[in-house]
Amino acid sequence: MRVLIDMDGVLADFEGRFLEIWRETYPKRPFIPLEERTTFYLSHQYPRQYTADIIDILSAPNFFSSLPPIDNAIHALSQLEQLDIDLFICTSPFHYYEHCVVEKYQWIDRYLGSHWIPRMILTGDKTVVDADFLVDDKGDITGVATPSWEQIIYDFPANRTVQSKKRMTWGNWEEVLLPLIA
Repeated sequence: MRVLIDMDGVLADFEGRFLEIWRETYPKRPFIPLEERTTFYLSHQYPRQYTADIIDILSAPNFFSSLPPIDNAIHALSQLEQLDIDLFICTSPFHYYEHCVVEKYQWIDRYLGSHWIPRMILTGDKTVVDADFLVDDKGDITGVATPSWEQIIYDFPANRTVQSKKRMTWGNWEEVLLPLIA
């Protein structure tokens, strides 16, 4: 049994950190509260004239390494690690990857420990990674292959229109994920 866990939005609070920096950097500009997010990509919901500023935040040094863990994610992952499964972090780099890639490794080392580094899969196309399950907050994952995995949606307001997949959070993962991998 192989389980893939996405990083941004599942383990690391990408959206919360972005919103914090946005509000500090541009206090007079409109912002979208997390509960009102309706698209996966920030630039698709914010006004077009802010796209470059969004990219500046996401590609800045220390953005990815400064993401706080999502509540209960680290504890749940340590519990999952005790099970008889192959467990990997499967994450996609940001298109402006200069800082992103190394900072994702730093984040894993800082919050999960260096023994997780070999279990990190960095790919722009998750459909080519062989597994039984993928826990991911992106509602529609596409790529060059038909995925071998079943996706479990990590619940977030921007993906709530997806009704056809199981949903979980780190508050209910034992009820959702454990029966599937038992």
